[in-house]
Formats: sequence, structure tokens, C-alpha cells
Amino acid sequence: MIKITNLNKVFKTEEIETTAINNVNLHVQKGEFVAIMGPSGCGKSSLLNIIGLLDNPTSGKYLFDSVDVSKRKELQRTRLRKGQVGFVFQSFNLIDELSVYENVELPLNYLRIGASERKERIAEVLDRMKISHRKNHFPQQLSGGQQQRVAIARALVVNPKLILADEPTGNLDSKNGQEVMKLLSELNADGATIVMVTHSQKDAGYAHRIINLFDGQIITEQVQAKMVTELV
Repeated sequence: MIKITNLNKVFKTEEIETTAINNVNLHVQKGEFVAIMGPSGCGKSSLLNIIGLLDNPTSGKYLFDSVDVSKRKELQRTRLRKGQVGFVFQSFNLIDELSVYENVELPLNYLRIGASERKERIAEVLDRMKISHRKNHFPQQLSGGQQQRVAIARALVVNPKLILADEPTGNLDSKNGQEVMKLLSELNADGATIVMVTHSQKDAGYAHRIINLFDGQIITEQVQAKMVTELV
């Protein structure tokens, strides 16, 4: 699904040039769960932004589902991203003025999905996330764990080929964080491809592979012998 070859990302200002990603090679197969780890400033977010078609690399090649997306313009990337990539963020990124139902509905409106299909998809995904009873509430009326469930529902409602999770438990306590990781693991077991950035070794234990970045380079890659869900 993802094939990255000799990828580089350089940020330039008038005074300084910073290499965020340095000659990275990464393949992610359909149905895999991959965790990307490393210290702050190592290039994790820059790599995730490129994988999620939010940004282009400076050089190198990126094939997304066999399509070369390395040099696509912003509008082209947006079109490719819609309905194919779902995002889950540390800060949830829900819209406070919209109800739970309306937050989940938002990407379907962008895709111009008909009203009856929208209703069916939203009901299904809210039920799956066990948040249906909160559909008319607003984000500030929910706990952090509930907000993240809504964020995952919003990512899932478009039936994406790829789910990208950026520190999905970063703003949660240990109990809610574990519940969110179990949800992601269940989604992966159902066939979802997931790439997750995390600082948590415990969260990374849910993945099939752990990629360690340092100074924009992949320094180690670890294949997991057992999933954490088998141990807890």
C-alpha cells in the first residue's frame, strides 16, 4: 500500500536549512499496523504528513496504493486523500460548535454522500465506537476518551484505506488510552491498515512493526513477536 524510496524532506528559510527526513525507505503492506517512534524533532510528524498526503517530499519517491504521489499539487493531494485516508490526532481536532453526530458527518458532506447513506454510515460507526448515546452532545460535554472515540468514528466513516494516528493516547489517562489502543487493534484485526506515531512503548506494542527514527533517519526496525492485546 505504501512504498517510500529515498525520501527526503528539507525545510528552508532565509537563514537556515533543516533536514527533517533523511533518505528514508519504508514499505507498509495492506493490513499492517506500523508504529513510528523517536524523540521529539526526529521527523515523525513530517513523515506522517507526507504519508497522509498533507505535504510533499523534497525528493524521493512515494507510491500510495501504486500511485506516484511524490510531486502532487495540494488540490490533487486533497482529492486523493478524501475517502482514502482517515486521521486520528492527539488533540482530537473536533469542532466544538458541532455535535458528535455532525462532527462524524463532516467528511461525508465533503464527499457529497447522500443523506440516507450518511445516516446509515454514521449510525453504524457510532455504534461500533460505543458512543451512539452521545450523538447529540458537544465535544466539551465528553470525556477525553469519548472525544477520541468520536475522532476515530470520524476517521472510519469514510471507509478509508489507511488510518493515520498521531499520538492517539497522548491526552488520555492510562485506562482510556488502553481502550483506544484496543479499538485501533480491533480495527486492524478487521483489515484496517494503520500507521501510528507514538512516544509510548506500550502503545507501540500493539503494532506489527516498530520503526525507530533519529535525526530523520530510520535507525532500527523491530518486528513484533506478540501483540500486546494477547498479554493484557
